[in-house]
Formats: sequence, structure tokens, C-alpha cells
Amino acid sequence: MMLVLLFVALLAMIFVGVPVILALGLVGLAGIMLVPDLVLPLYPQKMFSTLDSFSLLALPYFILAGELMSRGGISSRLVGFASTVVGHLRGGLAQANIVASMVFSGVSGSSTADTSAIGSVLIPAMKEKGYPAGYAAAITATSGTIGAIIPPSMTMIVYGALANVSIGGLFLGGIIPGILVGLALMSVVFIQSFNPVAHPALQKSGERFDLRRALRALFDVWAALLAPLIIVGGILGGVFTATEAGVVACVYSFLISFFIYRTIRLKDLPRIFLAAAMTTCMVSGIIGIAGGFGWLLAYLNFNQIVLASILGLTQEPMLVFLLLVTTMLVLTMFVDSMAVLIITVPIAVHIGSTFGIDPFHLGVALVMATQIGSTTPPVAVLLFVATSIARCPYRETVRYAWPFIGAEILVLLAVIFFPALASAIPNAVFG
Repeated sequence: MMLVLLFVALLAMIFVGVPVILALGLVGLAGIMLVPDLVLPLYPQKMFSTLDSFSLLALPYFILAGELMSRGGISSRLVGFASTVVGHLRGGLAQANIVASMVFSGVSGSSTADTSAIGSVLIPAMKEKGYPAGYAAAITATSGTIGAIIPPSMTMIVYGALANVSIGGLFLGGIIPGILVGLALMSVVFIQSFNPVAHPALQKSGERFDLRRALRALFDVWAALLAPLIIVGGILGGVFTATEAGVVACVYSFLISFFIYRTIRLKDLPRIFLAAAMTTCMVSGIIGIAGGFGWLLAYLNFNQIVLASILGLTQEPMLVFLLLVTTMLVLTMFVDSMAVLIITVPIAVHIGSTFGIDPFHLGVALVMATQIGSTTPPVAVLLFVATSIARCPYRETVRYAWPFIGAEILVLLAVIFFPALASAIPNAVFG
């Protein structure tokens, strides 16, 4: 009964507009007050213990590295590179949007940063070329999900820290699924380009492909493209840990922005540090409060109740996996994806180990589910970000987003039914 009251109160507060972080905190605090055997100091103690992880120290560094890259004009250079490579295809500018997100994901590690950085450059350009504002926002938001799938990924860092799974292995597991998501979205654009009535703007393409121009564009962004190779390669080679990789990413981002591209000056650093600190505080707050709430759920035997409920429905591992992913998709339609991930990780890991599901396979699939949920109404964070940039009605963005969301769900199903897509590379590397 207590669990039902907690979830009803949480959803009610979210629906009336209370911020997720505040809703989680108030419901968790009320829950501890209502349990006779618990005392209030337990809540901040469990919040702190959630954040007391060496792996989570990587988050502020990766956030700062992403901020340095974004403020350093890396996103606009990557957009130019993507336009040169695929701009000649049908729906060239839309295709360039997706490719730019795939490339930028290897720099930012965040779906929100990916959507914001690429959207601020390409959404106005797409509108100028005749694309509907809602379509430009929809494709930017859905392709932005790749930012948390292709390494490095801040979401995978959080998952790895909480689930005690190798972050380097999760990074490797996200490579193939992330590329598949990008190819699936590009396929949707290509198919839509054959319907001139519904999508007239997709009939337009850019200039013809020019190899010399593409090589010049590659030379312009080579330094940015090296970032994910240095980060992931260093982790896998044992040169540094995931946390130390965050520091390396910061230093590298500053060096290429300050010395190579010369787009950042020393006087810009205080503003960049402040923006990174604000984002870090927001993310850390959600992680800490959601961790405390998750501990309360575990204390109330929520894990065992969920496991018993699933066992009552089926004992087939693949069906259990589908139930877990479906639950994650539904929850992230209403609650912030990071909060959902933190609350459900202990349950998911417990169920996964019970049914012998590969930890890399489980982690990549759940991260993908949270990102798809971030584009699914009613609470679709990435759609809100892209819509605010496009300055169009939210319902217009939602209308155009459904085909892209469907394509991402198909890729997610492929990853679930073909485990090698997510687990082959990390298991080959880590044995």
C-alpha cells in the first residue's frame, strides 16, 4: 500500500508541474517519515552514498569538456563536415542533421547537449531551406538520442557506476547500436523523400559530392574527431580510468579550442565553467535524490515485488527482457530519464542476473530505452529542447517525430533479439 501511495503522489506532482527533482525529494522524504522504523537523517545519507562513487566523478569533467567543445564552435564545424559528406543525398540537409548528431555524440556524451548544439546550427538552416519547423525539430531531437549511445556517454557512466559494470565495455557496446539508430533515421528521411506532397522540402539536396571539398572539411575537423578515439582508446588500453578520461577530455577540448581552432579566449573560461557547474549541479541533484528514493523503494521490498510480478507473468528470459525495456520506455514518458534509470538500475540488474542476461546487453538496451523515452510525449525533454529552438508548436514537432521514434524502437528491438549487436565487441575485448 505504501508503494502505491508513493507512486501515485509522485505522478500527481509531476502532472501538476512540480519539477521532477523536487517531486522525487518530497515523496521520498514523506515516505521515510511515514515508515516508523526510519529516521529523517537516513535520506541525505543515502543521497550522499549514491554520489560517493569514483566513477561518477567523471560526470563534471565530461560536462565541462562538452561545454568547451560547444562554446568552441565545434558543432558548427561538424555540421559543415556532415553537409559536405551527405548533403548531396535526397533530403540532404535532414541527412546532414543526423550525421552531424552521430559525429557530435562522440564529442559531447549527452543527448541534450547534442540536440541543443546541432539544433542551434541546423534548425534555422533547415527552416530557411523550406523545411517545416516541426520537422526540423523532430529530426534534431530524435537524432540527438544518439548522443547518449555512441561513446563517450554520460548516461552509460551513471549506469556503469550504479550497476558495477565496466564503463569501457558499455562504451564499446553502444557503438553498433548508435550507428544503427543513425542509419535507421537516415532511411526514414530517404523513404519520406519519395513523397513530394507530404515532404516537398526533402526533394532538395545540396551541391554534388566533391571529394576534394570533403577532404578539406575532414582536415578542418580532424582534431574534434580524434576526441572519442583518445577517450575510448585510453580507457580500453588501460592508460586511464573512465574518471581520468574525463580530465583528459577537458584538457584536450581546451587545447583544440584555444590553440587549434582559436575560438575560445581566456576571458570566456569563467562563463564556460559557470555553465558546466550549473549543469553538474542539476545532474548531481537528480542522481542523489533519485538514489535516496531508490533506496527507500528497495527498503520497501520493491525489487522483490517487481521480480515476483514478472515471474508470475513469464519465466522466459527474452520476454522478461522485453518487459523490462517496455517498463523503462513507459516510465520515461512521464519522468526524467536519468531519474528513472537511477531508480530502476538495482531492480534491472537483479532481474538481469537472475535470468542470465549479459550485463553489457542489458545496459545498452536500457540506456537506449531511456533515450527513446526522452522523445516520447508527454514528457519528452529532447522534443521540448528542439521545439524551443525551432519556435513552433509542440504538437507540430510531435506529429513529425512519430516515424523517427518508430525507427528507433525497431533498432531497440533488433538489439534485444540479437544480443551480439551490443555485447559482441565488449565481450571480445574483455573476454
